[in-house]
Amino acid sequence: MTEQSSPPKFEMPPFVELMHLEPHGPDVYVGTSPEYPWGRVFGGQVVAQALRAAALTVDDDHHVHSLHAYFIRGGVSSEPIRYEVDRIRNGRSFVTRRVVARQSDGAIFNLSCSFQIDEDQADVQESQLPDDVGEAGSGADEDEWVVVDRRLPVQRKGRVAAWMRVLGDCGDDRVLQCCALAFASDDLPMSAIGSSHPRITEIRDSDTDYHDLFIGASLDHSIWFHRPAKADRWLLYDFRSHGLTGGRGLATGEGFSPEGVHVATVVQEGLFRQRTR
Repeated sequence: MTEQSSPPKFEMPPFVELMHLEPHGPDVYVGTSPEYPWGRVFGGQVVAQALRAAALTVDDDHHVHSLHAYFIRGGVSSEPIRYEVDRIRNGRSFVTRRVVARQSDGAIFNLSCSFQIDEDQADVQESQLPDDVGEAGSGADEDEWVVVDRRLPVQRKGRVAAWMRVLGDCGDDRVLQCCALAFASDDLPMSAIGSSHPRITEIRDSDTDYHDLFIGASLDHSIWFHRPAKADRWLLYDFRSHGLTGGRGLATGEGFSPEGVHVATVVQEGLFRQRTR
């Protein structure tokens, strides 16, 4: 009798490798994906690669301050992704780019982002690091989660908070660090949205599989980058659900450094349907 070996464990490549894009003509770049266990491309990867492509067309003295994106259809891990950048505007203070990501079936993702020069203006922070999240890196360790290094100090109805860092070293490259933050920021919103559903406890309290009860997918994603951050080090991502209606939910989140610096705000709307059969 032949022994059947278990499939090899998926290993996420270092984040910097994911951000390597090959130029394919003027303002066109191609990226690849690892073979994710679930088959589809992780949405945060597409956000990060699209932002990377946009930044390649912008001068180094301009830095991303916001992005707004729509997930059009799920990306296929086995296919490369083509990023087409449109130079919407080049201003002295602000630069605007639009990026469309495509695979063989057509567009899978659309992103608009804006870059700004650094300005010596007032810096006022109103948001504060929550006092219930412990020290950086504390919380439940989810060994099976492979996309980022993640610890969950808070997980309850309407709120999920996690200390996260991408895998590998991004150095002092400010663009890569922003891409890394964008990558990680897509990890928790759907968990926060799902935590509001009245049947979510059936998964937590039994062996019921999430996908047997629900269909979930990110619909859109927005980030405001407030201050420079090191996303390859521990950052706290704190997301709260605004509830569910019409099969959709909304989550808003804030990102903090361990020192309490408010580095980003994230908003995502997601599809969250209960299966009918």
